Amino acid sequence: MFLNEDWTGTEMPPLFLNPGRQSLKKIERAAPQEYAKLSGYYTEGKRVVFFLWPEHFPNLDWQEKSFYVAGEFNGWEKAIGKKTWQMQRDRYQGRLCFTLSVPLSKVCPGEAVRFKFVTGDNEWQMTPLDAPNREVNGDGTHPFLLDPKRTGQHVFYFEPPQQHHILGHEKLLWKDKNTRQECPVDYGHLLLALGTDAQLGVLMAAGKTIFRIFAPRATRVTVVVYKNLDASDAQSHDLVRVNDNIWERVHPGNLHGWYYHYSVDGQRDSNFSHFDPDFKILDPYALAAVSHVGPGIIYDPEKLPRPHRRFTPPAWHDLVIMETHVRDLLAKAEIDLAPTEREGFAGLTKWLRSGQCYLKETGINAVELQPVQENDARSRDQYHWGYMTCNYFSPESSYGTEPEKASQIHEFKDMVDAFHEQGMAVILDVVYNHVGEPAHLLFIDKLYYFETDHKGNLMNWSGCGNDFSAHTPMGRRLIIDSLVHFVKTYDVDGFRFDLAELIGVDVLRDVEKALKAVKPSIILIAEPWSFRGHIAQALRHTGYSSWNDGYRDFVGRYVRGEANRDQFRYFVSGSPHYFAMFPAQTVNYAASHDDLCWLDKITENADHNGTWPTANDRRRTHLMCALLMVSLGIPMLAQGQDLLRSKQGVNNSYQRGDLNALDYSRQRQYPSTADYFRRWIAFRRSHAGRLFRLNGRQSAGYLKFFEDGDTSAIGVLYNADHTNGSEQILFVANPHFDGHPLPVPGLDPKQFSQLADHERFEEKGLRSGLVRWEDGCLHLPPLSCALWIKK
Repeated sequence: MFLNEDWTGTEMPPLFLNPGRQSLKKIERAAPQEYAKLSGYYTEGKRVVFFLWPEHFPNLDWQEKSFYVAGEFNGWEKAIGKKTWQMQRDRYQGRLCFTLSVPLSKVCPGEAVRFKFVTGDNEWQMTPLDAPNREVNGDGTHPFLLDPKRTGQHVFYFEPPQQHHILGHEKLLWKDKNTRQECPVDYGHLLLALGTDAQLGVLMAAGKTIFRIFAPRATRVTVVVYKNLDASDAQSHDLVRVNDNIWERVHPGNLHGWYYHYSVDGQRDSNFSHFDPDFKILDPYALAAVSHVGPGIIYDPEKLPRPHRRFTPPAWHDLVIMETHVRDLLAKAEIDLAPTEREGFAGLTKWLRSGQCYLKETGINAVELQPVQENDARSRDQYHWGYMTCNYFSPESSYGTEPEKASQIHEFKDMVDAFHEQGMAVILDVVYNHVGEPAHLLFIDKLYYFETDHKGNLMNWSGCGNDFSAHTPMGRRLIIDSLVHFVKTYDVDGFRFDLAELIGVDVLRDVEKALKAVKPSIILIAEPWSFRGHIAQALRHTGYSSWNDGYRDFVGRYVRGEANRDQFRYFVSGSPHYFAMFPAQTVNYAASHDDLCWLDKITENADHNGTWPTANDRRRTHLMCALLMVSLGIPMLAQGQDLLRSKQGVNNSYQRGDLNALDYSRQRQYPSTADYFRRWIAFRRSHAGRLFRLNGRQSAGYLKFFEDGDTSAIGVLYNADHTNGSEQILFVANPHFDGHPLPVPGLDPKQFSQLADHERFEEKGLRSGLVRWEDGCLHLPPLSCALWIKK
């Protein structure tokens, strides 16, 4: 329990538990350091001790880093490098920690103050999500609050009167001579620490079907099973609580192919629970579902598909990714498909194996599929991006030809196999930061599975109505179990985590460990932000790449002549230091499914409508393609960028299948642009293109830049120090409407062969170059780029 302020009495606080004003079995004061583990501080007399505990900052290099306390009492970043504010090595309970003791009056004369921990090289550390003194603010910094009235002397452990106490909504009663008050028990860390290692979902053993679900605060759990989809033969059975957290029902017979749903009841409270015994809950561990509302389909695990041999995806530094959507690809695909095939996995499989598939023709070696887990599209006919997930184990039912028969299981597996046959890795866009409607987990346990404020209101940093509680043991396990299921069952090659900041770095590290144990070559990508903050910096110490929103914004500005050379150097160099530890940790892209598509963003036409692109629109698109392919890091294209795709200026098309569907006739309208992209992709993946695909951090002299004047026209020489063999590549760009001479001293044009300009790409060399090279200077035309190779 956390009191509102320090308790200085010699006796324990006068607390009781209602109903019945029951005396607590035991009350015990917690050590101040236990509070400090979470809060970052405690006090000793008139001094405050700042406390940095490794368990809550798992991504730090504890042997090499120096740490400082920075806050509004010392000028924040001004504290870095000053010995007065440098933390020292210490030990608590035999473990390494860092502490700093200073007079309380120097830090906090009376009112609460904000602070954070920062390394000597300016890495600001995220406040742990479960810190009781974490300030949630709109700027994403979320500092600790140091409250002089709550210094570690306000924290107590207690035991309830009963040995087997079911967590409910009791109130703690405070009763002394002067005060009588009561407040709801916030079980906080007690409830959120509950978990189990027991296997969950539907199991088959010795001819029996076992139903098992985690529901720690439930008072009754029922499963309804039926063989007919109309539930005319429904049987209802109560589950038995086998321990404090798990409910189980052992049913005679193998019920493979039957349908089922749960109902859960418990102590009902409008704020702190959402129990409803009449609501039909889709099992969070269901392997298949008829739809987003259920029912679940009982599927014998022995009948699941299993890969005959594992596909090894390209190394992450060799990837060229395209973000795609199943129905966007198929809606206008120029192949004969049955209506049900055109809506999902089976149709994409057929197209991939036809030999005439758009994805194969682009030359990419990885697809990032927008969500294919069960989501809340209301019907088969409703178009949906898929970012409102309702079940994490089931492939999306509306993408199956016969979802009531769980056809989506084998059809999804066939689709993954088809991608692998074409040499393409399959990366799934997964959404674990929030859930769709209905939120089945809400009816199992609101407080356990969702982030709430102190009044029980759902938090909404996802912008989608709720935030999934990923840091609880079973929230974390649900994420990991479902991801492992998709790798083991379907041989998926990687995942991109939507709004990963809400999942948290500690959970992402556990995900990485679990998945690499199953598939060491797994590809892991984070969208490292949310409406709450940004974690790309913290992910530098992991095996994750991050979508680079800075790069996205830069490339749009650069092709319009609005970015500077410093930005060019930083982003083409792989966003080093702050964003990425090494280039493969940045996923460079110019546009994704969100917001305006690329062409509509940069078009000269009115209302952001790029349906009929201008000559400059095309030229800038070519310049973007070239920049993307020469930038160190992982390039990612959005589907249709190579087709000069437009969504008619619509900014948010999440339910506009008519606008999102790829129009392949544009490939015939603008064949030179499609060809330009494909030749650049081929070169990026070629032997010479290895100079862009670095496996590790580049040497200090690997890139040499050429600049002149005040414009952002610039050149870059790759492998300038010959650390990667004798070959070198020279790339130049001029995003302005005026031509520009660019000096390139020390380079001999006779040693270089021009491969590309802003309109053409010939790997064997252009017969005539549009960029003139004479007298040690490259004369760059307006809106131009060019590529040379030295062998």
